[in-house]
Amino acid sequence: MNEINYPMRGRSVRRKIVQIAATAGRAHMASAFSIIEIVLVLYDKIMKYDAQNPSWDARDRFILSKGHGCLGLYPVLAEKGFFPEEELFKFCSSKGILGGHPEHLRVPGIEASTGALGHGLSLGMGMALRAKMDQLDYKTFVLVGDGECNEGSVWEAALGAAKHRLDNLIVLVDYNKHQSYGPVKEICNLEPFVDKWKSFGWEVREVDMDQPHQLETLLSSEVNYDGKKPIAIICHTIKGKGISFCENNLEWHHKSKLTPEEIKALYQALEE
Repeated sequence: MNEINYPMRGRSVRRKIVQIAATAGRAHMASAFSIIEIVLVLYDKIMKYDAQNPSWDARDRFILSKGHGCLGLYPVLAEKGFFPEEELFKFCSSKGILGGHPEHLRVPGIEASTGALGHGLSLGMGMALRAKMDQLDYKTFVLVGDGECNEGSVWEAALGAAKHRLDNLIVLVDYNKHQSYGPVKEICNLEPFVDKWKSFGWEVREVDMDQPHQLETLLSSEVNYDGKKPIAIICHTIKGKGISFCENNLEWHHKSKLTPEEIKALYQALEE
């Protein structure tokens, strides 16, 4: 397979997100920007899927548990052919299918309706367990936020996945160190984060998403470990990545009533 130019791909998706936000007038922009490279690695290089047959039983499953980051996923799904690109510009409109949180029965390619944080890993565990029970060869990927890991349901699912030795379940944590109203370490510190996942019976790896090839290489190879374990990959990201004045700026966690000046500044920053 051809090597992916992730900086170029990421800039293209971010530009599309700005276009969508300019049309809708609002968006969880910073939350979407931090996950783009993770989504690109999965859909450009790793997962097997058929956009013309989204219910293909052998497909890999992807659950965006931090559903408010959906603008980091929608443009990629449209690009891959799951739905027409014009739907992107009906975002949060009664005339379109794309809401501010993804809906399973409404949007092709969306495996689970998410938004209330903490549910995605339990759903993913069920999908992975079904694959084991029915001897199906697919993997389930679940992308959770770091703030979302405050939820007890995340850790209940983590315990269940380890119990069932679900080595076909991969959790990717968007560890951008911020949540909606402050730094993670001040609101509910997750550290020692790697050790927590290990103590729950998971195989754990860390990657720097400034270098997306690290994640691509890890997911393209067999993870070496003793015994069958689910896999947690701590992805070190930047909230608002790609636009300097959005990075680690909680004012851009969710932005409503975007002004023409702000839209212009977003486009200019993407060209810097």
